[in-house]
Amino acid sequence: MQSVPSAPQPELGREVGRDDYALTRVPEAARYSWWSVAVQRFGQLSALSQFLLGATLGFGMTFWSAFWALTLGAVILEIVSILTGIAGQREGLSTTVLGRWTGFGRYGSAIIGLVVAVSLIGWFGVQNAVFAQGIHSLIGGLPVWAWSIITGMAVTLIVIYGFLSMAWTAYITVPAFLLLAGASILSALREHSLAELIASPPPGEPLSLAAGTTLVAGGFIVGAVITPDMTRFNRSPWDVVKQTVVGITLGEYLIGLIGVLLAHAVKSADIIHIVTSTSGVIGTLILITATLKINDWNLYSSSLGIVNILDTVWNKKVNRGLITVVVGVLGTALSALGILDRFVGFLTLLGVTIPPLAGIMIVDYFFLRRYRAELEASRARGVLPRRVEAWNPIMLITWIAASIIGYKVGWGIPALNALIVSGLLYYLLMKLWSAFTSGSQHFREVES
Repeated sequence: MQSVPSAPQPELGREVGRDDYALTRVPEAARYSWWSVAVQRFGQLSALSQFLLGATLGFGMTFWSAFWALTLGAVILEIVSILTGIAGQREGLSTTVLGRWTGFGRYGSAIIGLVVAVSLIGWFGVQNAVFAQGIHSLIGGLPVWAWSIITGMAVTLIVIYGFLSMAWTAYITVPAFLLLAGASILSALREHSLAELIASPPPGEPLSLAAGTTLVAGGFIVGAVITPDMTRFNRSPWDVVKQTVVGITLGEYLIGLIGVLLAHAVKSADIIHIVTSTSGVIGTLILITATLKINDWNLYSSSLGIVNILDTVWNKKVNRGLITVVVGVLGTALSALGILDRFVGFLTLLGVTIPPLAGIMIVDYFFLRRYRAELEASRARGVLPRRVEAWNPIMLITWIAASIIGYKVGWGIPALNALIVSGLLYYLLMKLWSAFTSGSQHFREVES
């Protein structure tokens, strides 16, 4: 096991788990091989949700229509993930901390952290409830609320120790999930030929290519936006490209297309029914357990966002491990009480507000490059830039406008609409501001 240097200790909770460089750059000696990170990326896409996506596409589309929906959606996700991921890798910073110097400013990054944290805590609770209900249906013994507490605390325990323990979780769950996927499709092929499944019409209500692509891209767009939380542990931009292509392509094609074929074979979009009929109880248990591999990242990224909020607004440096415990207990409690099931619509609405963040970050970092010189100079010393914008009002205007367009416009892919509009609008407004102020693109700066 590699030896890694310690990050500067936070003021509160330093003895709880691993802080994982929540507010600092990840040093080169603490980074991992691209494969270690790629397994985690693939683990996010080899879960119950991805199987469900494939089955939903297969129930309403032909095999080749589903293939093209997965292709278009994967390309969108890969472009966003690679661009945001390379920024995170270069700077060694989490999404919310990097946001301070990529368009959002010090206090704007706190707003980002709040939106991301609330969204991911909510999804942590919702998916934990699914996890607990699945375990209850297979094992019984305890009521669902009790299983919710057990499963929620299990995921929290994994996340307390950060990237390393989450990597080991992926090493276990990902191979098990691949074996399950292989067993399921082999079982289906005993009764149906592959050519028959590929040529068969969709068994359910037809789904258009645009709708299918929206499901694919929208289903993981939040994960693409917060890619820096993961890629800050990569060693090079090329590693980011490799892991993204391998992780997303395998996740979308391998798991997604197997879901499509199984939906055609079983004539159902009920993924639990599909797996039970092809792989039995053991397969169902593996499928449900694999959900924790995406749920640990929901909890991890939300803890990073909250740590940034506390540092930005109250100047309190709190250990990420301690925040993980607090957030994990909160999400688990809401899950056990069944409250979060009523807020899925609200969480979906929040999902529309997150893609514009990527558009702003990509344009500011790669095209406007307003703080690139400061970032590069401080990176050489392993520290953060000394100064940062307090606010960027143009970012706020862009974010609100793009979110409204993503929510209101009915054509195309809502998440992609919001992302593209935010990038174009932010670039245009910043250029107009620069021309109006004789070349200055920085707003009032404060100590970082």
